[in-house]
Amino acid sequence: MPTKVTTTTSPGALLLHSLAGLTRAQRASFYNLSYVNLPDLAPDSPQYNDELALAIFQTNAVAAGDGVGIFPRMARLNHGCSSAFNSVYTWRQQEGVIAVYALKGVRAGEELLTTYIDTKRPRHERRAALSSHYGFECDCSVCSLPDEASKASDRRLSIMAELYGRLATWQNEKISGTEAIKVAKEIWIIGGEEGYWSERGRLAADAAWVAAAHSDKVATKGWAELAKKWYTYELGPDSEQTGEMEDVIAHPERHRVWRMRDHEIVGLPDFT
Repeated sequence: MPTKVTTTTSPGALLLHSLAGLTRAQRASFYNLSYVNLPDLAPDSPQYNDELALAIFQTNAVAAGDGVGIFPRMARLNHGCSSAFNSVYTWRQQEGVIAVYALKGVRAGEELLTTYIDTKRPRHERRAALSSHYGFECDCSVCSLPDEASKASDRRLSIMAELYGRLATWQNEKISGTEAIKVAKEIWIIGGEEGYWSERGRLAADAAWVAAAHSDKVATKGWAELAKKWYTYELGPDSEQTGEMEDVIAHPERHRVWRMRDHEIVGLPDFT
């Protein structure tokens, strides 16, 4: 008989119920994934299977639209910090799949690395977060830098985090559009120095948003073109975000926030 699922069913039992509907091969793929934070239970304990399924899920689940999912092949990607990771993953709602894209050139035989956390923080904080949530101390190429080089990297990453915080204050009208674009440019430059290539599509799209709000048509189009380029790398040429930027390029004045702020010439990107 099928398992009766109620609102009081444990999370582990719910997972077991879902796993029961998979093929043997799919269940094997799930149970072959790594896990951390499994309670100290004997394998023949009544709770063991529930807790094992939950530990695997908590270690490997990623966002998938409005829900979460386990994607065994993608879950095999190891972690790298800052300039060490060379790929990102994204949920494709229309196709119902998770897609992985390379952020930079990858040599034949080179390992694909993604990032498990926001790595715009000092090495000791990154390692602590990864140890707590994933059970390992990171030894990627960035975390393995000599102390002086690591400190320089940490400074760049900390500055980037601070600048992102400052950019967000534009929403509350604490900085002007011109200042917001200046901050976006600083993030871009420091990210280039660090080799941090992720999030550039979103950063350029945010700059296009600022430009549109201040009805700077030329800047809106320029930043949207840059966003399209990087969204193509990060999310694919047929992604929803890339399509949105194509629409903005064609009709900047149709941007959803067009002229919501006082007119201001905020400035074009001066890099590619």
